[in-house]
Amino acid sequence: MSTRGKLVVLSGPSCVGKSPLVKALAQFYPAIYKKLHPMVLYNSRSPRPGEKDGEDYHFRQREEIDRFRAKENFVVMDVRGDLQALDLEELRGSLESADVLFEGNPFVGTMLLTHPNLENIERLSIFIAPLSREEFDFLRRQIGIDLRSLVTDVMRRKLLRRMQRQKTILSARDLEEAERRAGSALRELSMAHRFQNVIANHDGEDSENWSAFYFPLGDARKTLLAVAALLEGKSVPVESWTDFLPSLGKID
Repeated sequence: MSTRGKLVVLSGPSCVGKSPLVKALAQFYPAIYKKLHPMVLYNSRSPRPGEKDGEDYHFRQREEIDRFRAKENFVVMDVRGDLQALDLEELRGSLESADVLFEGNPFVGTMLLTHPNLENIERLSIFIAPLSREEFDFLRRQIGIDLRSLVTDVMRRKLLRRMQRQKTILSARDLEEAERRAGSALRELSMAHRFQNVIANHDGEDSENWSAFYFPLGDARKTLLAVAALLEGKSVPVESWTDFLPSLGKID
């Protein structure tokens, strides 16, 4: 069964800049943003500072989400150690009357692009990457560079800066979470080839370029303009990572 609305899938590794991008979209392109109904998934982790139950996620105990596996209309996924779940029936109901925006990790994003029960849904998929394809190709050719370690370090630094802004003093659990998310980044980047549009953005959630000035600057500005244009149905220069996975070999 086809639906009236389209599904907008906005994904990328943790701390790549998805959240401030959506906030900037709501602030500077309210007419575009108001057409998007945010998708709210279930999540077993605790809320981060500023997150609200029912708006960012449905925060539930892990055991409750695990029980959703027995229900046909739910998809339950283990995402970086957290359980997340999507109610497919609820999603289809929302798409009957509006466009729906998913903003989140590539594990769920890829599922939304490949799940057989969603094959008749119109989709616009956008992947935000912390490095450009040219940078990856350049680094891959350099002798002595471990690409996994480099990507992990790039994302670790972004995550730690974000956490320090949120909490100032980080606990051992915070450091473990940052390491887990940073270590997952290369695997998540290997999923970018499934997305129609890949946008390189060096201004992650740790960057002041999103909100310190009147309007986003640097890569934050370029990313915002590109996403706004794509949502308006315009053609914009984006990257294609169709052959990104084969070029790196097997990613665990």
